[in-house]
Amino acid sequence: MNLEPINNKVVIKPKKLEEKTKGGIYIPESAQEKSQEGTVIAIPQMDKCPLTVGDIVIYENFAGTEIIQNGETLVVLKLEDILVKITK
Repeated sequence: MNLEPINNKVVIKPKKLEEKTKGGIYIPESAQEKSQEGTVIAIPQMDKCPLTVGDIVIYENFAGTEIIQNGETLVVLKLEDILVKITK
């Protein structure tokens, strides 16, 4: 199933957070911070969209709506909620 966001929405796959510290201590899921980095997996059909599928971005904390699609947690957010695009 393909996702096709409408208006100015973007679908992001959040980066998986580390489950243990560098010292080897496991962090419970309830104590982990919410990820603000992710990979763009769907963009709107619009002219001059600044993103492409596969871009890695950092977005605002607590932005967007989490959805579960095929067992994966995704975030749908507005283009304005994306702060930066990471380039190599």
